[in-house]
Amino acid sequence: MAARALKARALAFYLPQFFPTPENNEWWGAGFTEWTNTARARKLFPGHLQPILPADLGFYDLRVPETRQAQSDLAQEYGIEAFVYWHYWFGAGDRILERPFQEVLTSGRPDVKFVLAWANQTWTGAWHAAHDKILKLQTYPGPEDDAHHFKTLLPAFRDDRYFRVDGRPVFYLFRPEEHPDPAGFVDRWQEMARAAGLDGLYLMAEASDLLGNGPRYRNADADGFDASVYMRLPVEVNRWSTLRMRAARKLLRGPEIWPYSDSIVETYPRTPRVHPCVYPNWDNTPRAGRRGLAVIDATPDKFRRNVEAAVEVLADRPAQERLLWIKSWNEWAEGNHLEPDLRDGHGWLEALRDGLT
Repeated sequence: MAARALKARALAFYLPQFFPTPENNEWWGAGFTEWTNTARARKLFPGHLQPILPADLGFYDLRVPETRQAQSDLAQEYGIEAFVYWHYWFGAGDRILERPFQEVLTSGRPDVKFVLAWANQTWTGAWHAAHDKILKLQTYPGPEDDAHHFKTLLPAFRDDRYFRVDGRPVFYLFRPEEHPDPAGFVDRWQEMARAAGLDGLYLMAEASDLLGNGPRYRNADADGFDASVYMRLPVEVNRWSTLRMRAARKLLRGPEIWPYSDSIVETYPRTPRVHPCVYPNWDNTPRAGRRGLAVIDATPDKFRRNVEAAVEVLADRPAQERLLWIKSWNEWAEGNHLEPDLRDGHGWLEALRDGLT
C-alpha cells in the first residue's frame, strides 16, 4: 500500500469464534463454530443470496497460525491498519474465545496492529429461538474486578502492535448503555493506565443506531470517553421502505428485507468526537433464520461509495484521529464480511482500498 496514500486509518472488527470451545460444544453441539451457521444458511425469499461461502481462506480454524498470518497479509495489502478483536470478560475473570488473540499476543505474529473491544453483553440463546436462555451472564463486580481486568490486558496495551491514537492504546466499549457506571469505568481505567506508565487510554464508546431511530447511548462526552463510533446499518428507513418491508415480511413470512443504501453516510453525525463506521453487507439469517434482517443489493461498488463518503467526513481531522471503522472483517454468519467470498472474490477488499485512496 506504500505507493497509494491512505486518507484514513481503517480498523476492521474481528470475530474470534472460528474454533470449537467446550461452551459452544455444550450449547450448540460438538464442533460448533461460526462456520456451522454460515454453511447451513438457506434461501428464505426470491433472490436471497444464501449461502455465501468463503473463497481464498476457506473454512479456517483460528487456532492455526498460518490462517492468522494470511488474514494479516490480506488486511494490510488492502489498507486495513488494525483488527478490532472482540474481547469477552463476563466478570471475575470469566472469559471465552480468548485463545486466538492470546496466541497472537504471545507469539508476536502476525504483525497487523490490533485493538481490543470489550463485548460487554450477556450471551443468550436469542439467535436460536431461546430468548430466555442465559448462556453467560455479563456482570460488573466493581473496582477490584476492573483492576483484575486491566491487569489482564496490560501486556496487550504495552505491545508495539497495539493500535494507538497520539500514543494512547485504543480500547472500545461495546454497550456503554448497559454498563452500570460508564463514567466511573472511564475514570478508573484512565487512572490505572497512567499508573502503569502509559499516557492513558483512548477510550471509545459505541453509539448504536442500527435503523436510524437515534443512538442507544448519547453520553460519551459527559461520561468522559475520548470519542464514540456511530453504528448504523446501510439502509434508508422511510415510510415507503418500511411499508414495503412489512408487506414483504407478511407475504413471505420471512426476515426483514431492506435495500442497501450507498448514501447512508449523509445521515451520520458531523462532530469531531464521533467516528463513522461503514458496513459492506449484512444478512444475519444464517444465525437468526426467519427472525433475521437481510440487507439486499449490497455490492462492492456501493460499499466503495460509502467508504469514500466516510473518508470525506474525516478529512479535516488530525491525521491520528481519522479513524474509519468497518463492520466487519469476518462476521460470516451475519453476512457481514470483507474476507474474499465465492461470489465477489476480493471485491469488498478492493472497494475498501479504492475508497481509502
